[in-house]
Amino acid sequence: MTDVVVVGGGIGGLASALALTRAGAAVRVLEQASRFGEVGAGLQMAPNATRILRSWGLLDEVVARGVLPRRLVMRDAVDGRELSHLDLADVDRRYGAPYVVIHRSDLHAILVRACRAAGVDLVTDAVVTEVERGDGQAVAVSTGRRDAGALVLAADGLNSALRGRLSGDDPVSSAYVAYRGAVPTENIADTADLALDDVVFYVGPHCHLVQYPLRRGEIFNQVAVFRSPRALAGEPDWGTPDELDAAFAGTCDLVRAALPNLWRDRWWRMFDREPITNWVDGRLALTGDAAHPMLQYLAQGACQALEDADCLAGMVGKHGGGMAGKHEGGTDWDGALRGYAEVRTVRTARVQRTARDWGELWHCDGLFRSVRNAMLADRDPGDYRYIDWLYGS
Repeated sequence: MTDVVVVGGGIGGLASALALTRAGAAVRVLEQASRFGEVGAGLQMAPNATRILRSWGLLDEVVARGVLPRRLVMRDAVDGRELSHLDLADVDRRYGAPYVVIHRSDLHAILVRACRAAGVDLVTDAVVTEVERGDGQAVAVSTGRRDAGALVLAADGLNSALRGRLSGDDPVSSAYVAYRGAVPTENIADTADLALDDVVFYVGPHCHLVQYPLRRGEIFNQVAVFRSPRALAGEPDWGTPDELDAAFAGTCDLVRAALPNLWRDRWWRMFDREPITNWVDGRLALTGDAAHPMLQYLAQGACQALEDADCLAGMVGKHGGGMAGKHEGGTDWDGALRGYAEVRTVRTARVQRTARDWGELWHCDGLFRSVRNAMLADRDPGDYRYIDWLYGS
């Protein structure tokens, strides 16, 4: 018997499947693609996520596949000067877990292997179109199959087809777009001015650039983000390479030198959604980006998905354990889902709203830029008052 049917085989779906299996549930993952895989480039995994990976026995493998950067550094994109930094060895000591950067596909592969080893049933080519309610269960309906469980968990991302059962909202465009590039470090002509052991953020007027190493330093990852005038004007064709070049024309030499190493044949328009409090409809629940898609400025999308998984598994354990019948009376799934939603909706709403605010801070111009730079330059590197709530939870 399957206890939980997870819809979506991305990082959030696999994390939930692994955590729930560890809590004693029998879990099946339905992935719409023909194989389990992930696209994209780098991920930043903060201590609130790496603590969870450690508890699942995966942190050593994540660290081995990734990089432990030395610092988080914020610089002004116009003049290049350092504004502030975090010492990540100190972060590790303070929060009891490291800050790791890893290629998205590497983390995904680690989770796939862990799920297989734990006995998760991984199914491909399953496009779920609806969820039917049953007596104490839910049924995920896809072409040619029906998968029933005590719970259907929607982990189908920003454009979740199942979120519509709980909310009629649509994704919100930020009018910003991201260009990425992950290239072999040895292919970069001049690395003398690159910080190859730091995560560096260059913040500028309506644009920013992030740089950090991946795969033990073998790959250099860069992300350039900018506001699109065409998006603001309501034009359908926005975020194109000519807009990228125009957005960064006024930045310093180090920032402009990064642009040729970006992939120019694809770009990612940046959307989030308004926070919602109703994540649960009977035995259908949301998780990850289906529940709380957020802008990337806090680098918390994957981290919050792992928190979701850990929280839900903890609630299942609190309310009777995993498989129905394993404990007398089975699992109180309704109680577990209430507890999960009560905890996670509050936490993730704060992260979503703070990510938006952080983007405004990064992208300010004129007098506001001068004030921001002065405030950041005056910050004591040991002052953690603004991130304790995020990394310490």
